[in-house]
Amino acid sequence: MRFRMLGVGLLGAGIIVAACSGDGASQLSDDDGSTSSTGGAGQGGDGEGNIGGDFNPTNVGGAGGGVVPCDNTVDDFDQDGFTVADGDCNDCDGNVNPSAIEVPTDPEDPGAEMVDENCNGEIDEAIPLCDTGLSLSDTDAVSAAKAMDICDQATVGGNDYGLLEAYWGHADGSQANAAQLPQFGIQNGFGPNVSVQQGEAMLLLSSGFARLPGQPDVATDHSGSAQGFAPQMPPQGFPQNVPGCDGGQEIYDDIALNLRLRAPTNATGFKYRFKFYSFEFAEYVCTNFNDQYIALVSPPPMGSINGNVTFDSNNNPVSVNLAFFDVCDPVANNDFASNCFMGCPPQPNPYCPLGPAELMGTGFEDAFGSMFEDAGATSWLETTVPMAGGEEFDLRLAIWDTGDNAYDSSVLLDGFAWVATPGTTIVTQPPPK
Repeated sequence: MRFRMLGVGLLGAGIIVAACSGDGASQLSDDDGSTSSTGGAGQGGDGEGNIGGDFNPTNVGGAGGGVVPCDNTVDDFDQDGFTVADGDCNDCDGNVNPSAIEVPTDPEDPGAEMVDENCNGEIDEAIPLCDTGLSLSDTDAVSAAKAMDICDQATVGGNDYGLLEAYWGHADGSQANAAQLPQFGIQNGFGPNVSVQQGEAMLLLSSGFARLPGQPDVATDHSGSAQGFAPQMPPQGFPQNVPGCDGGQEIYDDIALNLRLRAPTNATGFKYRFKFYSFEFAEYVCTNFNDQYIALVSPPPMGSINGNVTFDSNNNPVSVNLAFFDVCDPVANNDFASNCFMGCPPQPNPYCPLGPAELMGTGFEDAFGSMFEDAGATSWLETTVPMAGGEEFDLRLAIWDTGDNAYDSSVLLDGFAWVATPGTTIVTQPPPK
């Protein structure tokens, strides 16, 4: 039983996706039958640029759509920061250089030209993996980035792309302490029914203990706490309360992975996958115990909310109020929003469409053997974020308990990849199958 005061308020449980236009308006999109959250057009381009496999080796585009003859005698003619002497294998196309990512040739486009974008002598080569052999107890933040498939290491002051810095911290960006060590871990699976999305490992963050049953330091119930009852400093603008609900003001048991990255020269953004679990579901929907997961990007890309790029249709961070909370047991979770007092949202229909299989073996199916609490989870979701080619930026992935340190939440992170698609905008949706 939970002994704490409950807030009164209303939360829209049909939180699915946010599509923010340039003027901040919110739209819904379900063109493919699913709903997604989208931000406004970002720095990724205007939809007219050519990326990979589509360049003229002798001419480059000029102002107004004209063509400027390519002068191969001029160093760095395409102004991408690389000369022929630096290894630029096509100095007439700014999308081709040693700091570009390889863009697979479109098999559906008969006119597409096969291109070696990264000038390594290969075309459409597979992306190498870097998350093999990582261990649960590895505390190196660089290893955590590798578990998410961030493989390339960049040089400070250089012109290469990849990871510049990584460290563990609190949600406000301050350094972590030893008490937080059990709150993160590298996993090769999450129970028998949840697999990694890319490579061999994925990262687990938790406001409790990031461990599976049978692993060292695993929780013994639904309210494991590494930091005790001391509230922590939240990021500016958070916790972000839901309009109509009595939101909590204090956060507890926070943990964050802080990354500094430099984008490839031909990138228009990045994407990653996440899967959120919580013991707050389903009875604490629309209450002030709204555990949150956020992904803060600095400088904030257009369409972000207080720098957060992973949010729902009401511009709220990931929490138990997300409409993608499809993994649950409709019998065990028969208490939807039962601790909400006014204007409470109706139970979704369909309810628990994916069933409880992805809870099995995780500790979330039986409160780590204590049998005292039910839980739920989202499906795998994918967030895409616009980013200018060559830009340096900070990415902070943080989770915390809101209101008190009870009823823990966890998030799986995997499948980071650079995007080279013109017109990239912020969007969160189920990944393509």
